[in-house]
Amino acid sequence: MVVHKIDRVTLKDVASIADVSIQTVSRVVNNHPDVAPDTRQRVQEVIAQVGYRPNILARSLISQRSFTLGVVIAGLKLTGPLTVLNGITTAAEKARYALMLMELPSYTTDDIELIFDALLSRQVDGIIWAVPEVEDNRLWINKFPKNQNIPLVYLTMQPQEGLTVVAINNYVGGRLATAHLLGQGYRHIGHIAGPLDWWESRQRMKGWEDTLKEAGCEVSDQHWVMGDWSPASGAEKIQLLLDRYPEMDAIFVGNDQMALGVLHVLHAQGLRVPEDIGLVGFDDIQEAAHYWPPLTTIKQDQRYVGKVAVEELIKLIEANLRGTDMDAPKSFLLDPILMVRESSIRSGNE
Repeated sequence: MVVHKIDRVTLKDVASIADVSIQTVSRVVNNHPDVAPDTRQRVQEVIAQVGYRPNILARSLISQRSFTLGVVIAGLKLTGPLTVLNGITTAAEKARYALMLMELPSYTTDDIELIFDALLSRQVDGIIWAVPEVEDNRLWINKFPKNQNIPLVYLTMQPQEGLTVVAINNYVGGRLATAHLLGQGYRHIGHIAGPLDWWESRQRMKGWEDTLKEAGCEVSDQHWVMGDWSPASGAEKIQLLLDRYPEMDAIFVGNDQMALGVLHVLHAQGLRVPEDIGLVGFDDIQEAAHYWPPLTTIKQDQRYVGKVAVEELIKLIEANLRGTDMDAPKSFLLDPILMVRESSIRSGNE
C-alpha cells in the first residue's frame, strides 16, 4: 500500500485510507488489545506513511487528563535512583505519558508543599515519589498528601498501611547473600553496610545478622562497619574491618560499588578472593560481572521497580477518573535474585 503524506493528518484521514472506522484507528493509537492483528498492521502502515501524529492536547481535553506524571527523585549520581528513573521513563513512554521531573537537592528536603504545588500547577495526573527513605524524610506523609486529591505511588520505603509502595525486598537480599556464603563453607562473615539512615541499608544488614544467628554464628559490633556507598568508602572500611575481625573469611558488602573498593584493597594486600576471603555485593550493576574475580551479587531489578510504579499509578489515575473505588492500597516487595560468580565460590563447591 502506497499513500502520499497529507498536511495536518487527522484520525479521519487515517481511517479513510485504511478503510476502517475512526474508533478502530483510535484503538490502534491507544494500544487497545481488541483490534485484529492484520487490521492493526494496516492502520500502523498508514500512520507511518502519512506521518500522522496524535493530537495530545485534544486527547487531554477529551479524557480530562494531562497524560503527564510527576516524578520526584533525588541522588541521580547514584546507580540505583538513575536506574529506577530509566525504568519509569521507559514504562511511561510505552503508556504514552510524559514526565515532569523534579530532583530534590537532598534526600531530606522538607519543602514538600512547594514541590506538590509546582507539580499540581502543571496538572500532572499522578505522582511517583522516587526518593529513597532516609532518616525521617517520610514524616510529611501523615500530614500532607491526604489533603491532595491526586494518586501517589511511593518507592524504596518501608511499606505503610494506606499507601501504594513499590520496593525491593532488601531483607531477603541480605539473607540470600549470607546464606550463600554459609553454603560455601564460610563461617566468619563480616558486613560493610551502606549508610544506616537508609531503610535499604538497615534491611540488608538485618538479613545478614538474622541469617548468621540462625546458623549459630557469632555476630558482634566488631564484625561490621558502615560505608557511604562509594568505592572509596569500601576501600577504607575493609581495612578497618580486617583489623577488627582478623578471623573473617567472607564479606557481604552493601553495594557493588563499595565491593569494588574492597577488591582493590584485598588484592593489594595479597589476599585471594575467594580462596582467602569470599565476597558478595548487592545491586548487580553492569560492571559487576567484569570485576576480577567476577562479583557474586544480589540483583535488584530497579528498572522493573520503575515499571511497576508507572503501571500501578496509571491504575490509580484511571480509577480516580471513573470515580470508582480502588482496592485498598498495597505494597509490592519485589524479591531480588542471587547472581553467583567466582568471587564467592570455594574450590569443590562449584
